[in-house]
Amino acid sequence: MNTKVRVTANAEGNVVSLSTENPTYGFIRVEQTRMVFNDKGWATKKVMSALIYGEAADLKSVGYFNGEELSGKIVVKESLEPFNRVNPERDYKIAGKSGIICCIDGQPIYRKTFYTESANATDELIAHNNTGAIREAVNLADVEEVTAL
Repeated sequence: MNTKVRVTANAEGNVVSLSTENPTYGFIRVEQTRMVFNDKGWATKKVMSALIYGEAADLKSVGYFNGEELSGKIVVKESLEPFNRVNPERDYKIAGKSGIICCIDGQPIYRKTFYTESANATDELIAHNNTGAIREAVNLADVEEVTAL
């Protein structure tokens, strides 16, 4: 159950959002509802979103409108190398609501979503091995929640 990718407008109703650092550049936000399967065979329906970056003039010239459906899909890419060298923590893979960064032997995993026109593109996922730290954080949060009641 993968729906079409849909263009979404920002709070001001604009499809193209301009960069706050340099208004020559901008992005378009797109989203897609996908069925996601974990390694234990559990299926979850999720709304995925991605940003399409470019020069503002080029993005505006495409003429996308709010709600427009695009062919292609949104894919997840995970990496041991940061996607953004200036602000690498922006793309940390976080374990659910635990707040814990997913890691392999202490090295953080980075996660980012991308829009692609290729219907055959697949997610590129990396399994973490810091399950103990994640479980500990989740159990501690559960204990703190119960104590607060």
